Formats: sequence, C-alpha cells, structure tokens
Amino acid sequence: MTPAISLAVSVPAFIDVEASGLGRGSYPIEIGISLASGDRHCWLIRPPAHWTHWDPGAEAVHHISRARLIERGRPAEEVAAELNEHLKGRIAYSDAWGNDMPWVARLFDEAEMPQRFRIESLRRLLDEAQAAAWHASKDRIMAEVGCARHRASCDAMILQQTWLAVSGMHGP
Repeated sequence: MTPAISLAVSVPAFIDVEASGLGRGSYPIEIGISLASGDRHCWLIRPPAHWTHWDPGAEAVHHISRARLIERGRPAEEVAAELNEHLKGRIAYSDAWGNDMPWVARLFDEAEMPQRFRIESLRRLLDEAQAAAWHASKDRIMAEVGCARHRASCDAMILQQTWLAVSGMHGP
C-alpha cells in the first residue's frame, strides 16, 4: 500500500447537515460531506410539500431561503442515492450527531431508501488531549480556510481538517 493510499484509508469521512430549524418538524435542507480523499460533495434538498416547518432564525444562520431550495434543490431520492454511493459501508462523523443523524434518517425515510452508511459522533474519534485541543484548532483552521460558515460542505471540510490537525496528520 502506498503512503497516499494509506492516508486516504485512515482519514475518516465527515458529514454536516443544515436544517430548516431545530426540533420537531425540522428537516434537512443541505448536506455536505468531506471524504477520506479530501473530495467534498454538497446537496441542496428540495423540500417535499409536506415538509413545512421553517424557522427564520435558522435561515439567518445558514442564509439558504426556502425559495432557493424549491428552485435549486434536488429531490430527496437523488440526494439519498448519492450519499449512499459515496458513503456505502462507511462511517461519517458529525460534530452534531444528535441533530444530524435524525435529519439524515428523515431524508432516507422520505426517499423510501435504506441508509447504507452510519453516522457517529466525532467525539468517538478523539482522545482527551485531542478533545482539549479541538476548539482552538478549529478556530485557527476556520480563519485560515475562510469559507462560508454554516454551509454544509465547508463545515464538513473544517471538521476533517481540524481532526487532521489534532491527530498530527496533514490533509490530503
């Protein structure tokens, strides 16, 4: 196994979900992933007619309007199929597992498709020293990267780059 392949195999995938709000009735509106290779993918999700919850406060954070989702979003079936294609048999890590996991499950329920990957808490990857260094490392990386915060693929990439930094590894 070459060193580049070894790095790709050992770097976890990360996932981030932006949503219509928090709590009951909320649903995913954008999902982003950063793969072991460093490749990123992001999908806006067109809400089905029965997904009606909308929190203007959440929109103020992610800056994605419902009108934009209706115009540019992709159907749940397409997004679920592509997530399965990229993550099949793998674990994707999230820093907001308690929110992201149910939102992704709601997407797959809507798509009437089995989810072929797992989502785990990022905390499962970190030892105590890494957890202690996490926030300072993440703040530094966010300043260096300068991408739009609270957009799913950027947030997933920042998580991955922060994990690489606290793990003493270098990015792909």
